[in-house]
Amino acid sequence: MADDTHALPAVPGSIPFVHNVDKCPAYWWLDILWIVLVKGEDTGGRYSLMYEALPPGSGAPPHKHTWPDEHFYILDGEITFLVATKSRPASRATSSSYLATRGTHFESTKKPPSSTAIRRQASNSPLLRWACRPPSRTIPPKNATPPPIMNEKQYRRYGMDNLPGPNPLAPDQK
Repeated sequence: MADDTHALPAVPGSIPFVHNVDKCPAYWWLDILWIVLVKGEDTGGRYSLMYEALPPGSGAPPHKHTWPDEHFYILDGEITFLVATKSRPASRATSSSYLATRGTHFESTKKPPSSTAIRRQASNSPLLRWACRPPSRTIPPKNATPPPIMNEKQYRRYGMDNLPGPNPLAPDQK
């Protein structure tokens, strides 16, 4: 069979790009350094790609996404994911995926800091631009980065809902 993939048209909205991590936009949120490697605008709104540096004990509280699934690839360290009531540790060279509309949260559980590449819905890059402060390139103390001041409607605009109740991975946090 002949390879005719060269004849396929580009996906509408995609643009060619080369981004260097040192020049990509970066934000502190939830004590995590988020670097937007690929913006939703680069992919015609289909996805964004983030690099996250998670100091031990940092992570996202219980939440869900209202559209596309979330995919993680762990570069170093260990991150524990909690999906429903099941704890799932993931370490270096592990890939994982979590379904949209299902609750999940995660926490960096080992030293040194964990790092991960995450494929997310395209709305995450504008969410970070709109709601979070740009970082210095040093890791601040735990809880030094305030959460974005957003209401439920604003979170939903970016495809996210916070889940009620405590965070089982960080019971001392509100």
